Amino acid sequence: MITSGGIEALELICKTFLDSGDAVVVEGPTYLGAIMAFRGYDAELVTVPMDEEGLRVDELAGQLAAGLRPKLLYTIPDHQNPAGVSLSAERREALVELARRYGFVIVEDVAYRELHFGEDTLPSLWSLAPDTVVQAGTTSKTFLPGVRLGWAAGPAEIATQLVSAKQNTDQCAGALGQRMLEEYIRRGWIDEQLVQSRALYRRKGERLLAALERSMPAGTSWTRTAGGFYSWLTIPGCDTTALTARAAEAGVGIVPGALFYADGRGGENVRLSFSMVEESLIDEGVERLASLLG
Repeated sequence: MITSGGIEALELICKTFLDSGDAVVVEGPTYLGAIMAFRGYDAELVTVPMDEEGLRVDELAGQLAAGLRPKLLYTIPDHQNPAGVSLSAERREALVELARRYGFVIVEDVAYRELHFGEDTLPSLWSLAPDTVVQAGTTSKTFLPGVRLGWAAGPAEIATQLVSAKQNTDQCAGALGQRMLEEYIRRGWIDEQLVQSRALYRRKGERLLAALERSMPAGTSWTRTAGGFYSWLTIPGCDTTALTARAAEAGVGIVPGALFYADGRGGENVRLSFSMVEESLIDEGVERLASLLG
């Protein structure tokens, strides 16, 4: 099913599945737009922590064994926003088995999947369990941000419900954007663009990590992404909401971590994004941010 962007796919999934009070498991931290979408349908958000290998599936298993019964689980398994980490292969297998055992649907957001820096990619959750996974994606990261197109794929009975929800919302996504994307794919231009995009974001990501290594004071830590746009900075003892305002005054744009948690955590975290900033400004930006932590 084609949608008008990835966030609309989430809205349609909410509209199809959720009743007030239904439990939805999210990663901690997770995409702010997803938190807002689920809250808009009065879902009860349950946060499961992450580490360098992605969602703590063992923690989820413990909560399920203790009685948690979610209707949905939302995850960004590849180059996660905002943490920048990816779900390990072992955990992917374990997660889909939990979904089958306990009867919940996994919503797999693949917005950053094609923007990997290496040659190898892990299997998508949808490829592992098409019977219990709904995959949602967007072209805004790989085609043109202004062409609002996304998609959702899942089991036939779920896809049928999503199509009905889409028709009751806005009939269909814009035909011009669909036709542009079709021609771009048909001519092979999207493949050429992805090669260039991966190389660009890899250079920026490596430059950001090198700058953090050089400039950040002892005690801070950050994730080392292998794709996508983000690194997740942890600054013990720092009020990062206040830091964000001070950084803005110094000409540096960061996002405080509390926005990416459904349960109020993240006060010592910052999302760093290297997607839009000019490559030549990354070093100076990190130096300015580090100077505020002295």
